[in-house]
Amino acid sequence: MEVRALRAAMERVGFGELSGRGRTELAGTATRLAHRLPALFAQMARTGQRIDVVSSGQGRAVDSGDAFAAALAAADPGLRPLIGPTRTDRDLLYFHKTDAGAAYRDYVDNDPRLAATLASLTDQPRTRRAATGILRRLFTGPFVAGLGDTDRVAAARAVHSLYAIAPAMSEESPGGRGWGLERRLPAADAAWFGYLDDVEDFYEKGPGFSGDDITYRMAGVLLDDLFRAAEQKRDGVGDLGAVLRFTHAEELIPLAALMGLPGSTEQVTGNRPYTWAGNPWRGARVAPLGGNIQWDVYRRGDRYLVRMLYNERETPFRAGCRPVARGSLFYDLDELQRCFGRP
Repeated sequence: MEVRALRAAMERVGFGELSGRGRTELAGTATRLAHRLPALFAQMARTGQRIDVVSSGQGRAVDSGDAFAAALAAADPGLRPLIGPTRTDRDLLYFHKTDAGAAYRDYVDNDPRLAATLASLTDQPRTRRAATGILRRLFTGPFVAGLGDTDRVAAARAVHSLYAIAPAMSEESPGGRGWGLERRLPAADAAWFGYLDDVEDFYEKGPGFSGDDITYRMAGVLLDDLFRAAEQKRDGVGDLGAVLRFTHAEELIPLAALMGLPGSTEQVTGNRPYTWAGNPWRGARVAPLGGNIQWDVYRRGDRYLVRMLYNERETPFRAGCRPVARGSLFYDLDELQRCFGRP
């Protein structure tokens, strides 16, 4: 059965480790970066500006940094001597597990409003029907009927987790053809559990409750680092030409909310909870496999301009930040400092 084969493949790769598709996507991103900014990298090669590679220190992030750096060097061999070894900075790139994330972890573990909201959105007749629909595709009717509601939902969520992971493991599938789990799960039932996954991530990592920044406040350390790198380039401090940071969805999702990136701007109230129909936030768009945020810094005379790419698409900064011209996606660094309240 596909489920057993997928679980075996996951064990071979290692839980939370970088899959073949992950390596392929990272290589593609690195190659496109080299092709998108050839003048920058040519200048870096001429002047010997270094490329700093930083990770959270977790296995997949370390491997991601190494794979990306190798692909970047393959795309532009002149960069190879400029790329340093991947170093670790947990405070910067794993902040949800450091001291800076203590209040956040307490919120996730103990906040009664969060617990009540998640329970009310999950414990619905629709969830029980979807769980039954999923399990009946895999097990006999009497077996499914013999499970209590709690066990039935837990089993269906476990199956849906495999369904959600399967695309990332496509290169480990027989012949690289995929695992075919979409044939095993009714589409509407799979979509419902996808929504429940988004519910959890929205309230625990994303925009969350109106008037409360507990889910994303801690991402300030990463936003500070983005500004610091741009400011150092403007001020002529150091010899870095690029900083490549490798982290996790647990960091990227809060950063997107803190920055007010598209799809991450709308919070919810207690009497109007998160729904797909009423809120644009989707985990698959906010932090897809290989998701990334990139700031490019350009000098124009004595001005320094910043362009942002979000998942490799040019993206405007949040409302209130004024571009250099109407319709432009370039922003003066001084304007971004003002817009984000930088000292």
